[in-house]
Amino acid sequence: MRLTSARPRTGTSALLGLALLAASALALPANATAATTTRSAAAGCGTADAAQGRPATASSTENAGLPAANAVDGNTGTRWSSAFSDPQWLQVDLGTTQQICQVVLNWEAAYGKSYQLQTSTDGTAWTTLYSTSSGTGGNETIDVNGTGRYVRMNGTARGTQYGYSLWEFGVHTSSGGGVPLPGGGDLGPNVLVFDPGMTDIQAKVDAVFAKQESNQFGTDRYALLFKPGTYNGGLNAQIGFYTSVSGLGLNPDDTTINGDLTVDAGWFNGNATQNFWRSAENLALNPVNGTDRWAVAQAAPLRRMHIKGGLNLSPAGYGWASGGYIADSRVDGQIGNYSQQQWYTRDSSIGGFSNGVWNQTFSGVQGAPAQSFPNPPYTTLGSTPVSREKPYLYLDGGGNYRVFVPAKRTDAVGVSWANGSTPGSSLPLSQFYVVKPGTTAATMNAALAQGLNLLFTPGVYHVDQPVTVNRPDTVVLGLGLATLVPDNGVTALRTADVDGIRLAGLLIDAGAVKSPVLLQIGPDGAGADHAADPTTMQDVFVRVGGAGAGSAGTAVVVNSNSTIVDHTWLWRADHGTGVGWDVNPADYGLVVHGNDVLATGLFVEHFKKYDVEWSGERGRTIFFQNEIAYDAPNQAAVQNGGTRGFAAYKVDDTVRTHEGWGLGSYCYFNVDPTIRMDHAFETPVTPGVKFHDLLVVSLGGDGQFDHVVNSTGAATSGTSTTPSNVVSFP
Repeated sequence: MRLTSARPRTGTSALLGLALLAASALALPANATAATTTRSAAAGCGTADAAQGRPATASSTENAGLPAANAVDGNTGTRWSSAFSDPQWLQVDLGTTQQICQVVLNWEAAYGKSYQLQTSTDGTAWTTLYSTSSGTGGNETIDVNGTGRYVRMNGTARGTQYGYSLWEFGVHTSSGGGVPLPGGGDLGPNVLVFDPGMTDIQAKVDAVFAKQESNQFGTDRYALLFKPGTYNGGLNAQIGFYTSVSGLGLNPDDTTINGDLTVDAGWFNGNATQNFWRSAENLALNPVNGTDRWAVAQAAPLRRMHIKGGLNLSPAGYGWASGGYIADSRVDGQIGNYSQQQWYTRDSSIGGFSNGVWNQTFSGVQGAPAQSFPNPPYTTLGSTPVSREKPYLYLDGGGNYRVFVPAKRTDAVGVSWANGSTPGSSLPLSQFYVVKPGTTAATMNAALAQGLNLLFTPGVYHVDQPVTVNRPDTVVLGLGLATLVPDNGVTALRTADVDGIRLAGLLIDAGAVKSPVLLQIGPDGAGADHAADPTTMQDVFVRVGGAGAGSAGTAVVVNSNSTIVDHTWLWRADHGTGVGWDVNPADYGLVVHGNDVLATGLFVEHFKKYDVEWSGERGRTIFFQNEIAYDAPNQAAVQNGGTRGFAAYKVDDTVRTHEGWGLGSYCYFNVDPTIRMDHAFETPVTPGVKFHDLLVVSLGGDGQFDHVVNSTGAATSGTSTTPSNVVSFP
C-alpha cells in the first residue's frame, strides 16, 4: 500500500540508502526472492545476461536517481523508474546484432500491464517479438525468437497510477550468438538454367508456358536463365504469367538468342489487356521474322534488352492492349505501338516509334518521336532527371553467380551499357541469403540483421512479421515474380530511413486480414537526405484481391526523401477471386510523404479513395496510368465531401512544388454508369506545381469526368471513348 499520494523518490548522498530500503519494502512480496529470473533459460538459450552493463536509455526517468542504467547494472537493489504517463520505454544496446531468445523483467511494484518486447538492428525500426495486455508484474520470464542489437520494453499501459519501474532488465541470447546463416547456394527447382549446348531448351520453355499461359492467379513462379553464348535454332520462348526470362551475361549482348521471346493473347481471344506479371531482361534477340512480339499490359517490363530488329507491342490481330514499360534497351528497328493505349520508354535507344493511342511517353530515349501531345499523343523529355537501373543476376568469368548493382545516373540519355559495361558494383552470391519457399520472415530478418542481402527464388512467401531492411545499400531482389503475402495484418516489407536500399522484382499480395500498409519505405517522420544514394523500388508490384480476398489500408507509403519509384503497378483487383467493393477493400494506392521523390512509370488502379496522394515537396512523376475503381455501387460511395469522386492523382494543398508529365486516367463504372467525377487530377494552384500532357477517358460512356484537372479541361461525354486533354496546367 502506498503511504502517500506522492511517488516515493530515491534521493542522493545519505538519503539514498534509506530511500532504497523503503522502495524495496514497498516492492515485496512481488520481489521477495530478489532474483533476476524465476527459472533457468530456455533450452539452447545462453545463461549470461547480455544486457548487463550495456548502455541503456529510456523515454523518461522519474528523477535523476532512477536512471535507465540502474536496470542493467546487475544490482537488484537499484531500479529505473519512468514518468507517470503512457507510453514509456526502456532499451538496451547489446553492442552487436545477436539472436535473442529470452527477456527477463524484474518489476518493482510499479509494473507494465500492456507492453511489447521489441528488437531493432539500428535503434530506429522495431520488430515486435512479444506483446501482452495482461502483464502480471513481479518476475516475468518470456521466451522469444528474434534478432537485434537493441532490445526494448515498450510500455503502453501501466499497471498502477505510477510509472514503469524495473529492478533489472535481462536479455539472454542463443549460445555463441546463434549459428550464422549461410550466404549463396543453389537457386531451387523453379529456376531453369540453359546453356547453348543444350538440345531440349524449346521443350522445357514450352512446358513452362503450357502451365503458365492462362495461370493468371496461380501460385507457380518461374525464372528462365540463359548463360552467355549464342542460341541458334529459331527458339521461340513464349512467356506466360509469373515467368521471367533473363540473360546471365554482364551485358545484354553477352547472351544472344537467334529467335524470339513472345507474348501474345491467344489465351484471351486476342485481348492483351490482362497479360500481366512477366518480364524479360539482359538479352539480345535476332527475331526470326525481323520483329519480336511483346503484347503486354501492366507489370510486364522489358529491361536491358537489345532487339536486333523491330518490336511489335500489339497482339496478333491487333486486339486491345494496355501496357507497358521499357528501360535501358536498344531496339534497332521500329517499335510498332499499334493498339497499345499507353506506354512508357525510359533511357533507351530506338529506331523509331509508330503511332500512338492515348498516352505514349518517353524520357531519355534516343530516336524518340518529338514532343507533340495530344496529336499524336507523344510526351517526350530529352533526359531522365535521375535514374538507376535494376540490380540483376549474372555469371562472372569463373562461372560464379553475382549480382550487379548499377550506379545512379543524372540526366540520363540512352542505354547505360552504350560504352561498355554499366557503371556500378558487383556483389558475390555469398553476400546474399538465398530465400526459398518455406523460409520464415524471422529467418529473412535474421539474415538481414547478419548483414546479408536477400535473393528470393521463385515462389510464394507468407510472412507473419514485416521483412525489415535496416542496413544502407541492402539489395532485396526477387526472381520469377517472387511473392510476399502478409499474414495477420502485418506490413509485408519495410525499410529504415537509410541510404541506397534496392527493392526489385517482387509482387506483394495482400492477405485476408487487413494490413494498414503493405510496403513502407522509411518510417513515419523520416527526414534524412538521400539525394546522393537514393532508395529505389523497381518492378515491385502490389495486388489487393484477385488471387483471393485481400484487404489493405494503403498499398505503398514512401516516407524517405529522394526515393525513386521506377515502374510499379499497384492494383486493387477488378477481376479474379475475392473481388468486390467490400470484399477486397483498399483506400489508397501510393502515398508519398518524402521530399524529392521521383516516379518513372507509375501504374496505379482501382483504389477506393485516392490512387495517388502526394504531400512531399518537389515530387515528380514521368508517366502515370490509372483506372478509377470500376465497382463503386453508386455516386454516394465515391463522394468526397463536396467533390464528386476521389481524384486519381491528388497533390495536397500544402505542397508548393510538384511536376508531372504524361498522366492519364480512365473511368468505367460498370456497376452504376451514371456516376460522375468532378476531375481526375486535383492540385493546389501555385506557380511551383505544374502538369504537362494530361488526359481523361470514359471507357464506353460508363461514367464521365466533368473536368481533367480541378475545374480545367472539357468533360468527357457519350460512348466514343475519346480523351479530353489538357496540355499544360496551370
